[in-house]
Amino acid sequence: MLMKTSSQSLTEQLSGRFAQRIRDRLLAPGARLPSVRQCAQQQGVSPSTVVAAYDQLLAQGLVEARKNRGFFVRELTPREPAPTASQAGRARVQPAWATATGFDAMRPPTPIDATALIRGMFHKLSPKPQPGMGVFPPEWLESTFMPAAVRKVTGTRVLQEFSLQYGEPMGDLALRRGLAKKLAGLNVPAAPEQIITTVGATHALDIVSRTLLRPGDPVMVEEPGWAVEFARLTSLGMRLLPVPRGPDGPDLDVMAKYCEAHRPKLYISVSVLHNPTGYCLSPGAAHRVLQLANRYDFHVVEDDTYSHIGPEHATRLCALDGLQRTLHVSGFAKILAPNWRVGFVAAHPSLVERLLDTKLLSTLTTPALLERALALCIEQGQLRRHAERIRTRLDAARSRSVKLAMQAGCRFAAEPAGLFGWVDTGVDTDALAQRMLDEGYLLAPGALFHAERKPGTLMRINFATTQDAAFWKKYSELVRRM
Repeated sequence: MLMKTSSQSLTEQLSGRFAQRIRDRLLAPGARLPSVRQCAQQQGVSPSTVVAAYDQLLAQGLVEARKNRGFFVRELTPREPAPTASQAGRARVQPAWATATGFDAMRPPTPIDATALIRGMFHKLSPKPQPGMGVFPPEWLESTFMPAAVRKVTGTRVLQEFSLQYGEPMGDLALRRGLAKKLAGLNVPAAPEQIITTVGATHALDIVSRTLLRPGDPVMVEEPGWAVEFARLTSLGMRLLPVPRGPDGPDLDVMAKYCEAHRPKLYISVSVLHNPTGYCLSPGAAHRVLQLANRYDFHVVEDDTYSHIGPEHATRLCALDGLQRTLHVSGFAKILAPNWRVGFVAAHPSLVERLLDTKLLSTLTTPALLERALALCIEQGQLRRHAERIRTRLDAARSRSVKLAMQAGCRFAAEPAGLFGWVDTGVDTDALAQRMLDEGYLLAPGALFHAERKPGTLMRINFATTQDAAFWKKYSELVRRM
């Protein structure tokens, strides 16, 4: 709470709070600050205090005012650093009330900054369970078999052999054999020679993009979708073509129009337990996507990050296509060991050498010790049993979280499934997220999951971290005040 007895004025305390959150990336570029009246009510201060605080943020270059719309967090770049406090004090800027009421030209929405989401998800805001987290709680992933596998690998002469050479560029052969067997269980045909290990699934996606695309190429992405992928592709100079994602799959009419007008080079999809909706691809939609891919000559990257907790016999494009036009990407950070950073890509033999060249240019090889340890976990069935325990625990958590969410007045915009729930709150979740920060909770507002920020009433919740009745009680209190 703001303190009148503090050595700082209320204005300085309020501007400092927002400034810290912006610099910590808890408020992403493009995020809208509360209106002057809302902020005054929330913080128990006068509107003039809020205006003065927003003026300070403007002077520091942290926010901008948009005509008739309010105040928004600015995108900061190395070429446009935030001024120091002394510089800010000397800066000549229009007062907040003037720019907010008509003296500033409207600007297009700021594209989402995915690093804001990443920093926010892993920022230790408080010891409370965090609804916006994108991973399982660490205690869910604890095991005895992973340390045992590492000890087994490092307790032999293999440790010295692995440490004194770069290792196999394709990745540890034992792991690739284990992955080939695992993919066969998903009806995805991939020999060990078609699999390349990577530093996590995100690295695999990056390798594919850098191999198959050139700056300016159009790429179809699902929306809502993964903000990190949007930003990564944009940073590579690609043109994003957002395809609405529904319960059965992508909007095929929109895809067809993109194909006719733009001739996209790539389509990136999460077929199983789509993030953030939890949707799974239907066989009919999968068939039509592959028809479009063949007709218009584009590749499909299937991000199967959530395969470990996915339903049995879920439809996968790679299984139907046999890795002809599709590439399969997955990893183990979500289910097993986030810091091991082990992922992989499986592709048609004609693409393997090109993908390997890209990997060599980016990382040379990948850590063979951890890959061999993971191979042991797969070979001995420990990963499979671990995933089954996680699924059972998640099912129970989801049931509790859904019940609490509905009691709090939420409506699920998608049938609850997997790790995430796509929830309609009925209020502006950008504004709600800022208010919940004051209470020590980090939310994931729906605007984060669009290629361009679109404030709305949706938010993504993590079923594993929203079983806390205290969170939903505080959520209900704040929603009633909005």
